[in-house]
This record gives sequence, C-alpha cells and structure tokens, in this order.
Amino acid sequence: MYWNFVAFAGVLLSKAKTWPPMTYTTPDTIIVRPADPTLREALRLAAIFAAIKLLLHFALTLWTQHLGYSYFRDEFYYIVCGRHLAWGYVDQGPIVAVQARLGELLFGDSLFAIRILSALAGAVAVFLTGLLTWALGGRRSAQGLAMLGILVAPCYLAIDSFLSMNSFEPMFWVTCILAIVMMLRGHSQRTWWIVLGISAGLGLLNKPSMVFILVSLGLGLLLTPQRRLLFTWQAALGIVLMFVIVAPNVLWQAHYHWPLLEFLHNGKVGHKTPILGPLAFFGTQITTMHPLTVFLWIPGLIALLKSRSLPNCRWLGFAAVLFFALLLLMHAKDYYVVPIYPALFAAGAIAWERYFASRSFRSPLAIPLYETLLLITGILILPMAIPVLAPDTWIRYTTAMHLHADKLESAETGPLPQLYADRFGWQQEADAMVRAYRSLSPTDQKNVCLFGNNYGEAGAIDFLGKQEEPNLPPAISPHNNYWMWGPHGCTGQLLIAVSDATPEQLTHKFEDVTIVEHMDNPFAMPFEHKTVYLLRNRKPGVPPFDWAAMKFYF
Repeated sequence: MYWNFVAFAGVLLSKAKTWPPMTYTTPDTIIVRPADPTLREALRLAAIFAAIKLLLHFALTLWTQHLGYSYFRDEFYYIVCGRHLAWGYVDQGPIVAVQARLGELLFGDSLFAIRILSALAGAVAVFLTGLLTWALGGRRSAQGLAMLGILVAPCYLAIDSFLSMNSFEPMFWVTCILAIVMMLRGHSQRTWWIVLGISAGLGLLNKPSMVFILVSLGLGLLLTPQRRLLFTWQAALGIVLMFVIVAPNVLWQAHYHWPLLEFLHNGKVGHKTPILGPLAFFGTQITTMHPLTVFLWIPGLIALLKSRSLPNCRWLGFAAVLFFALLLLMHAKDYYVVPIYPALFAAGAIAWERYFASRSFRSPLAIPLYETLLLITGILILPMAIPVLAPDTWIRYTTAMHLHADKLESAETGPLPQLYADRFGWQQEADAMVRAYRSLSPTDQKNVCLFGNNYGEAGAIDFLGKQEEPNLPPAISPHNNYWMWGPHGCTGQLLIAVSDATPEQLTHKFEDVTIVEHMDNPFAMPFEHKTVYLLRNRKPGVPPFDWAAMKFYF
C-alpha cells in the first residue's frame, strides 16, 4: 500500500533538477522564483524528519512495554480480523486487517512487531508533509516547522503508536492533496490523477471517513478557478480508478445488507460518543493538536483563504472550512479532523517563513524560538499522547500539571483515560480462560464455548489465550464482526464466559455456575471489571441459545 508513495517519491527525486520553479502571480505582474534551492534537499530533509518519527515510535513502544502497558483492545480485534481476511467488516474497511496480517507475517505478533506498520505510516505522513510544504512553495525552514508540528502533535503521536486504521489516514489524505498541488504546478495530470485515484481508493478501503475529505476537496475546487482540473479525461481516469479499487468493499457491504450503516446508526442512537458543540469541538482541536500549534494551523488556514502568500490555493482553504463544518454538523468524533492538519501546518509554516523574512518583520530567530517552544511543551504533554509514565506516576503527574484527557467515548473511565485503560486486564482474562479450559475433561474441552461480551474480550482470548493454550477453541462474541463469524457450533450448554452478571442472575439460567476469577485490574476500564464463569447446562424453560437474536453492532 506504500507503492504509490514510493513511486512518485522516486519521480520527484529523478526530476529534482529539471522541474520548473514556482510561479507567484500578483495583479500587475508574474514573478518567477524557485520554491526551494533543490528538490533533492527537500527530500533529504523530509527523510530525516521521517526517520526521527519512526525511531521515536520504536523507542516509545519498547519503553511503554517495559512500564507494563500491554496490547490495546482494538489491536486484538484487528489481528483476528487479519486472520479472517475479507473485503469488508462491520465497523471498518479491510486495510487495517491487511495491515495486521502483514505485520504478523513479516515481523511477528509481539507488541513491537504489530505496531511497526502504523509507525511507518506515521513516518510517511511526516515525509509527505515536508513534500507538500515544498510543493506549496515553502523553503527548508517552512518544511522543518511543518514537519515538527506533526512530530509534537499529541494526536499524531497517539494514533501512530499502536495498530490502528487512523495511523494510515493522514498518509492517504496528504497524498491526495499533494497530487492536486502538483497538477496545479503544471505537472502531468495523468500521472498525478492516477496517484490521487489510487490513494483515494485505498483511503476509502481504510476508513469510510475518507469520503468527507474527498467531497470537501471537490467542492473547494469547484468554488475556485482551479475547477478546471475536474473536467478533464485524466480526472475521469483517476475517479474511475478510485471506484474500481473501492468497489469490492461496496459489493461486500451490499451483500451483507450494509452492516456498516447499521453500526453507525446504532452508535448514533446509543450515544456511543459525546456530542460536542462548536466551542467544545474547537477546544478539542487545540488540545489534541498541541495548544501552541494553534499559532501554526490558524495562520495556515487564513493564508490559504487570503491566497496572497499562497497563490492559487484558496481551494484548499475552502476545502478545510467545508470539512470542519461537515464534521461538526455530523457530530463526528473530534479526531476525525486530524488528517487535514498536515496541509494547514504546511500553509502555516510558509506564512511564518514569509512573514519573518519580509523587510518589515525580518527576524531570523522567530521560527527557531517557536520550534523550541513546541519541543519543550511537546515533551511536557507527551504523557497525554503516549503512556511514557507508569500508571501511578501518570496520575500524579497529570494532576500536578492540571492536564486532562479528552473522552473518546461516553463510557465511564477510571483513573486512566480510555486510550491507556484499554491496555490493562487482558492477560488476567486470558489466564482465567485457559485455567478453566484445562480443568475440563477432554470431552468437555471439545464441546465448550469461550464467550466474550465484546470484541476486546473475545480478541484477547483468541490472541493471548491461544499463545498460552493452542488447543483453545475460537472465541465467540455477538459484537460486530465476531457475530458474523458465527457461534462455531455452540449450543450454550457449556460456556466459559466473561460476564458482568451476578452469580444469582446466572443461576436462573444454568444448573451449575462456577466463578473462575474476578477481573479487577484497577487501571482497566470500569466496565471490564467483570467475572469469568464456568457455566453448565441451561435450565429447562430458559430460551434457547439464539445467535441471530444476539447480534450487537455497536
């Protein structure tokens, strides 16, 4: 999935000395100036920042593992999805499953190994941000500032630090924006529309939210003279290519009666995520992107809309505004906005560069001082993005610094935010499952079902449990894609189950109820303080084990 990035990076490098300079237009004249001394230098600088990003995540993953933080809940699910490869899933596209499977096959299933591709995607996003800044006319100081903004932004640090679909989003989005900018610079429309089509198609396979930025970019172009790019046969080629790539996923969704739409509907009516008003939504953007970067991306947005220091770029400013408004009206999660920021960082860095290079405001120290502040404050708030402190130390530190984590979902949290709490308690659950399974007779081991209420519990059984006891049967769960994978012949007569029900409630359904272990990790999410039970023989009169009625898309 990185081949398109590698291909056009090679093209950029091979033509570094021959491509035309950037053209700036004023009402009276046309001034031609080089956008950068050489593209080769821009590529080299971008590669250095990308390498820093990659090595940073490698080091931090090893450190957090040393502190006792385990796999994140969703990582179990993605790994199991990777072992059930398909063109679609209830709650995601297929790219993250392919990512998980490739990670396992290439590097293994250790905590470090499964996160390599997400870290690499983050590094590619940094690299592309540097190239985008160059393509918009920024010199080395602007490129460095824009890429540093990505390096210190808490949200990028967070999403690139574990296996997720979110780490790939900025890579696909920036590629699409870069392709449009390159075409407006006069480069091959056929080549760059193909790049855009491939990136957009893969982005849609990665996460459906890609459609919102594509719509916003299209509207931004339509509102400006740059709309001419949309009405060419090359544009048709790129759009057709995008649809061809995403078509298998659409057909899969149609075949299974659009489970993604059902999932999204249930999340909305069930108030899965907090609904934020305009001020709160804007406030989360400031905190998740690093408070001091507000002086980077807001000037970037203004520069794009004014289109003076960034000529012919108003379309991108319109696209950003439309995208913000669209997500706000849809009450989307605050981090859905994150992939648009590389473009705003690039524009803001260019605005800084040109403002402090002008005769009236010449100040060679302005950008280095700002970068220093970004680094220092970035280190101070790093614990809010990646768990670099032990849990007890994290609680004391954030209390002393008056730092508060944004809530990703409506569920009650404990002493740690959900992003960290969801890394605790899984080994305890898997150990209890294995111990209960080994206590059974060989006959019962063939008939027992391992049940988890949600995909995190089931995924931990399938991943951690299987590592300890290879003979474990596959876990079942009514949650999302686990429901689609079915009950594996389970009759409900013999279960090892993770449940929040009391023993008294279960004795109304089963003849024999045995408590295996209480899951009571103090740092886990409160709703995971459940019990592992061994349940035998459903009582007469109890409704039969009805898998179809248990479906839970949420």
